[in-house]
Amino acid sequence: LDYLAVGIDPEQTTIFIQSLIPQLPELTIYYLNLVTWNRLKHNPTVKQEILQKGYGESVPAGFMVYPVSQAADITVVKADIVPVGEDQLPMIEQTNEVVRHFNRIYQKQVLVEVQALIPKISRLPGTDGKAKMSKSLGNCIYLGDSADAIAKKVKGMYTDPGHLKVEDPGKVEGNPVFTYLDAFDPDTAKVEELKAHYQRGGLGDSVVKKHLNEVLQAILGPIRERRESYAKDPGSVMQMLKKGTEKTLHIAEQTLREVRQAMCLDY
Repeated sequence: LDYLAVGIDPEQTTIFIQSLIPQLPELTIYYLNLVTWNRLKHNPTVKQEILQKGYGESVPAGFMVYPVSQAADITVVKADIVPVGEDQLPMIEQTNEVVRHFNRIYQKQVLVEVQALIPKISRLPGTDGKAKMSKSLGNCIYLGDSADAIAKKVKGMYTDPGHLKVEDPGKVEGNPVFTYLDAFDPDTAKVEELKAHYQRGGLGDSVVKKHLNEVLQAILGPIRERRESYAKDPGSVMQMLKKGTEKTLHIAEQTLREVRQAMCLDY
């Protein structure tokens, strides 16, 4: 629903249900023999998320190997460009290592290396100021949020902890409110004016948050309406997903056939 609401066209973009592609877990098993445990342990993204989730020494094995599962997601359709946030670059590097190891060991160019496409705003911090928005951390603004929910979340957003009084100079760097304005406010001159005022003092957090709320409401309102419209016809949405899944199955079967042939498992 989120994809459709923001304008992703299923006729141009194949959207599929991951759990209905059996080739993915099979590829993951093969790829696990191409990656060392030590390499997975030192993946910066994995290390960071282990800390965020508070696993300590009780890290599930399935969690540790999810970069390998992501490599299967990417290579099963032979993607060559993947749009990602900056924090996901280690995953792209891991995928390319798998691709190179496979092609070298089995002496056949079956898999395709991938390039990361990082947008200008590579990721958004959470509303609590944490590194990024995360469902598990509960610091997200969702596309389906009501106007009241958005306003409440913006009002409670983390800002500059040193900006105690309106007249105090405030910091713009690392301040999620300004990061969001940079990302979503089309009036860049207005944003720069707010930044300058905030930095020299005399501008309260509530004023900046009020402006951010207005910007987000203008953007998210139409998206929410489209989302609600699609939600009224779940049958059509599932049909789109089934169509995309069938198309992906066909591609995945071909990729796995080539992988098995290279590994001499095509008996």
